[in-house]
Amino acid sequence: MARVLVPLAPGFEEIEAVTVIDLLRRARIEVVVAALDAREVEGSRGVTVVADALLEDVLDQRFDLVALPGGRQGAEHLCADARVAKLVNGVLGAGGRAAAICAAPSVLAAAGVLEGRRATSFPGFLDDSGVSALEQRSEPVVVDGPIVTSRGPGTAMDFALELIVQLAGESVAREVEGPLQRPDPRFS
Repeated sequence: MARVLVPLAPGFEEIEAVTVIDLLRRARIEVVVAALDAREVEGSRGVTVVADALLEDVLDQRFDLVALPGGRQGAEHLCADARVAKLVNGVLGAGGRAAAICAAPSVLAAAGVLEGRRATSFPGFLDDSGVSALEQRSEPVVVDGPIVTSRGPGTAMDFALELIVQLAGESVAREVEGPLQRPDPRFS
């Protein structure tokens, strides 16, 4: 079974975090939600989520994917925490994947993993990234090798379904998407 780490920082975008956690768990993918500092983390709209663990306690565990939710403040906290960049690079170095949505692709840029890649983000968040040869795209979800990026809260479901495709295959994504009653033309 695939294992996914979702780091949560104060100011995270609730739709992006909860949608990813929910859909991946529906796909029977193990998701570990890890808070940077305190188990209770308040999102950008005042919703508090209780994390499964503290980031410090899972640093040495194996993950197949690190999925970073956005939210301006949340992404700033993730970017400022050196452990997050180390985790992203470690997972990618071990043959895993990294994903980020909304403002969080800026965290991938700061971690040095977007060099020469195609990526998307909430408009403007990659403009001053300093990453050379970054091809910014406007599609809702962009996959470039082991990196998956997405635009924002409105693309969270497409993003989560793509992560399921990457980790468990299209048939599992179809199984998850069907009961949601939100037909995705890719799975019709």
